[in-house]
Amino acid sequence: MRTRMTVMLGLIVAMFASGWVGSVAVATPPVTLSSEFVTDEAGVLTSGELDSANARLSELSNAGDRDLYVVFVDEFTDPSSSSTWADETAIDNGLGVEQYLIAIAVDSSQYTISVDDNASLSDAQLDSILEAMEAPLRAGDWDGAVIAAADALPGQSGDAGGFLGILIALVVVAIVIVVIVLIVRSRRTKRDAARPTAPDPNDPYAAVSDEDLATQAGSALVQADDAITSSRQEVGFAVAQYGEDSTAAFTQVVDAAQAKIAEAFALKQQIDDEVPDTAEQRRAWHIQIIQLCDAADDLLDENVEAFEELRKLEAQAPQALERLTARRAAAGQALAAAPVAMAALSQNYDAAALATVAENPAQAQQRLSLADSEMAAAAQLIAAGKNGEAAFAIRTAEAAVQQSEELIAAVTHLGANLAAVEEQARALIADLEADLAAAAAMPDSQAQLAPLIARTRTNIDSAQENLQAAQRNPQKVLETLDSANTQIDAALGQAREASALAQRTQRMLQQRLAQAQAQISAANDFISTRRGAIGATARTRLAEANAAYSEAVAAQTTDPALATERATRAAALAGEAISYAQSEVSSFNSGGWGGGGWSGGGYNRGSDLGGDILGGILGGLISGGGSNRSSGGGWSGGSSSWRSSGSSRSSRPSSFGGSRSGGSRSGGRSRGGRF
Repeated sequence: MRTRMTVMLGLIVAMFASGWVGSVAVATPPVTLSSEFVTDEAGVLTSGELDSANARLSELSNAGDRDLYVVFVDEFTDPSSSSTWADETAIDNGLGVEQYLIAIAVDSSQYTISVDDNASLSDAQLDSILEAMEAPLRAGDWDGAVIAAADALPGQSGDAGGFLGILIALVVVAIVIVVIVLIVRSRRTKRDAARPTAPDPNDPYAAVSDEDLATQAGSALVQADDAITSSRQEVGFAVAQYGEDSTAAFTQVVDAAQAKIAEAFALKQQIDDEVPDTAEQRRAWHIQIIQLCDAADDLLDENVEAFEELRKLEAQAPQALERLTARRAAAGQALAAAPVAMAALSQNYDAAALATVAENPAQAQQRLSLADSEMAAAAQLIAAGKNGEAAFAIRTAEAAVQQSEELIAAVTHLGANLAAVEEQARALIADLEADLAAAAAMPDSQAQLAPLIARTRTNIDSAQENLQAAQRNPQKVLETLDSANTQIDAALGQAREASALAQRTQRMLQQRLAQAQAQISAANDFISTRRGAIGATARTRLAEANAAYSEAVAAQTTDPALATERATRAAALAGEAISYAQSEVSSFNSGGWGGGGWSGGGYNRGSDLGGDILGGILGGLISGGGSNRSSGGGWSGGSSSWRSSGSSRSSRPSSFGGSRSGGSRSGGRSRGGRF
């Protein structure tokens, strides 16, 4: 039996866009292809368009040794995987080695190509065919997409239209010759300067364009950051089971990898900041980012085997499930108290102040629902003697319970942080009251300082009113007071004694540190529990915020002015991280990630995949610890090297490792997408 294989990138996004939002698309199982090259089960082509498309594919068949078939349907169902659907259709219709089938689901905006394992086209050539189709597909130009795919298929002979092709080639050559002559005449004195330079032998990415290199760097950052997050969680599970002494080496490995990613994020921030950079600088930094991510991956991957030997989860599946059951019960109790905690916070703070945790109870419930499903499956598998499959289910449930705990803890963290910010705001009000008294006592207060005194009084009164309000935002209050404090300090600076100024500077520093810490904590909680939808930009801002905060803490005794500047920057960067992250999560929830999907090795349990993927749980497990996100912000999962005997699953039992740990299906090529 011939073997065909395909994988598409848009499965999960298509599920969001169709099945989960009430689409009425017509379900379509694998079909029998028509006697022509194009089969239109979706009814999107007119008779004229169908004739035109078939004519082009017939011409393609006559011009080379490859055939291209195209089928349009409403949706892929029975099976719902586009890859399996296309392969089954190709096999059922007896397509040969050099006969390629493109399947297009118009309602769910998916397309995929079925390729025989022994087909001669390379991955790059298959990519070119699919890329040629994307623009017409998005425009609803269905016959145009077919013709574009045919035009992009390599290996077409020049028999058809040969004379016209030769004539066009001659005209092009003549034009080129004329242009060359004109250039030589006008730039004869600059002939040497016009010679092309040889590729830089020291550039390992000499064949990659600057734009593609930037995309690779961003993707590498996301994957490596997710790999570290998953690996750190995995070490945490092992510490709880085996103790810190037995797992210290793995903790050090993760810390070392984290340091490299922090350096990479710092470079990304340099590229993103407002300071202009040359093209050469940006290229060098992007290369360095990729190399740092690779180095972090290598550190993790070198320890995967030893780590999996430590965990031995498969052999201890019954005991692990028993421990997890107790932990799940505790998480459920914490979740039951979450609505009360949220209601208490809502009585005191406005929606903007609580935005980062507003959906946490619902998200936590999604994670626990996944955990319940996996734990039930694990119990059945253990009873059936399938501990290998049970280990994967337990590992998934562990990650889900952990995220539920983090989501609920974030509510408590935010409440404590907001209370701390309020205390800092009240302390700053006291300082400003003292400033007003000092300003009023100065001889020229009625002239130069009067407007400033009036503005400061207005800000103080407004802040006091806001801090007493039932719906308040302490961060905004503190920002307003900070601004007023900066202005009045500048006016009174020369009149203060050195000791008093130092005390005020230290108090202001502590206020800025508290504000930064609160923002960083909120950003970290939000991103880590929704990392499946969040790209490099938000992560970069958060990494830089952490770095700036660390600098502030380190300098608070030796250089309070620098520490204050660093703390202020940390708060601003954390705020940007939250803004970017919320925007990306919003796009994810609305189905706006237009270029991806997740395909795992046989994983199909019917849980709420939206929340599971949003949290990075399934993506992290399937790919060995890192999100396999494509450059367009989409998803591409893959099974990995570990496989239980007789199991329909395909994944590692542990998510410790680098972002490249996932591997790919044996002998397969993954090509497809969403338009």
